[in-house]
Amino acid sequence: MKKRIAILGSTGSIGRQALEQIAAHASFFEVEVLTAQNNADLLIKQAIAFQPNAVVIENEKYYQQVNDALLPHDIKVFTGSRSLEQIVEMDSIDMVLVALVGYAGLLPTYNAVLHKKPIALANKETLVVAGEIITQSAMENHVPIIPVDSEHSAIFQCLIGEYGNKVEKIILTASGGPFFGMNEKELQQITTQQALQHPNWKMGNKVTIDSSTLMNKGLEVIEAKWLFNISPKQIEVVIHPQSIIHSMVQFSDSSIKAQLGLPDMRLPIIYALSFPHRLDNELKRFDFTDYPSLSFSEPDKKLFRCLDLAYQATEKGGVFPCAMNAANEIAVEAFLSEEIQFLQIPIVIEETLAKTTTIAQPTMEDYIAINNEARQIASQIKNNL
Repeated sequence: MKKRIAILGSTGSIGRQALEQIAAHASFFEVEVLTAQNNADLLIKQAIAFQPNAVVIENEKYYQQVNDALLPHDIKVFTGSRSLEQIVEMDSIDMVLVALVGYAGLLPTYNAVLHKKPIALANKETLVVAGEIITQSAMENHVPIIPVDSEHSAIFQCLIGEYGNKVEKIILTASGGPFFGMNEKELQQITTQQALQHPNWKMGNKVTIDSSTLMNKGLEVIEAKWLFNISPKQIEVVIHPQSIIHSMVQFSDSSIKAQLGLPDMRLPIIYALSFPHRLDNELKRFDFTDYPSLSFSEPDKKLFRCLDLAYQATEKGGVFPCAMNAANEIAVEAFLSEEIQFLQIPIVIEETLAKTTTIAQPTMEDYIAINNEARQIASQIKNNL
């Protein structure tokens, strides 16, 4: 039987690439659900091409447009954020690919876990915000969470067959983004368009900006903590500009396992959807002669302060990673709108964390409240810069 996939965020970068891979492996998969926030036109095209059982257009103002277009195709259409959370409950779904951006992925992922749906997770913020609750619920409901991020997919692959063997540390590689090697004076002049030009990966705007500030790597440190049940002190970040080694695991005997490949998100996507099997594909193969040297260096945490802020937030624990994520989303949005400068992004985050209410053992309701509180605080701070 084909595996029936729900793609939350099908019009984004990960969602589009996932549909490409599903089409290339049509004998193994079929699309059961597609969702989008605002891109009604693309959602309609995707739905007509893949004929899902249902779609969700989250922004209610596009509901009539989508419903009218898909009515002749007998595709159910729902709208609103509550529908996005509820759609994962469908009995016909075999796996949920969470390709939503930011905090929006939290509640749909949580509900999918509660309804025992295997998760292919491309939304790192879900574990950043509420990692303890999500991972505990996944264990209680016997739900596998297969990471889609290239770094966490690499770690996941390196750990297969190593059950019971002690991990000494995880080594997350980072490209360094478009500004690797720049000094503070140069970074003060950075424009939004420059920050959106990632040297290796094709990603959405928010993730691309996070990569340029190294916040993306900070989020990945927190995600790795929860995915692999490891202390942040055992997670090392290394700048690797070529993005060939996607991440590594060092074991207690000093040996290191690494997963290598060209920087192409389609590979971790199809790996997560097809796990535990590896499907043949037509993706370009890596040739060692094209890369006679691979380089590595330490990240500059003083200049790219977001990475250090992420370590600090996860060490404090409780609601602080949630607040950090909320502040970062506000700051990135402000930078994309040219309201603040590149180097002011960590200022917004740091000052928000200083004003965040402390809750040591938060509930899901606490996370929701702190997310709202931190967004209000961050908005006031960025307006005053």
